[in-house]
Amino acid sequence: MSLREKKIAKKKQDILRSAATVLAEKGFQGTTMEEVAANLLMTKGSMYYYFKNKDDLLFQCHQMVMDLSLEKIEQVVNSDKDPIKKLEQAVKSHILLATSEKSMFLMMDQPNQNFSGEHLEEALQQRKDYAHHFDDILQEGIEKGVFDETIDIRMVRFIILGALNWTLQWYSEDGPQTAEEIANSYAKHLLKMVVKDQ
Repeated sequence: MSLREKKIAKKKQDILRSAATVLAEKGFQGTTMEEVAANLLMTKGSMYYYFKNKDDLLFQCHQMVMDLSLEKIEQVVNSDKDPIKKLEQAVKSHILLATSEKSMFLMMDQPNQNFSGEHLEEALQQRKDYAHHFDDILQEGIEKGVFDETIDIRMVRFIILGALNWTLQWYSEDGPQTAEEIANSYAKHLLKMVVKDQ
């Protein structure tokens, strides 16, 4: 990637983050591209240089967060850590990314309502890929004898991801706990569900 391409990609990420904040505050349906552009001190024409329309903007918000999420969990899955450490790291990584990119994550909610056609297929496939990485970690832990072999992997994954995603409903930067403290606490409690008693 050339320096110019890197600059454009960086600019686009900055726009996506700022746009997601505006959309999360005002609601996707109730916000026009003109309002998003005005909030970013850009012209509507400049916005259309990067995005075809509001749906494309939302889809690219989803893509950016999913790309970051997949990159992080793939690093965990492909590491040489033991399954307990992998699950701990996957949980912490999810919470730290979700809390640092809160507006972006909130814009990803309910893809079935926000996308259609190829966009919906791609969004659902990325989510499935992400979820299956948790399945892989759980399966590895069972095979290595460190996780309870009686667990229902799919159900445990639903519980873990449900808990992680719910964080966004109550997390506040001004809250009594830092994102790191919350991540550590979640990892500690969720691991108890699967790790065999030593």
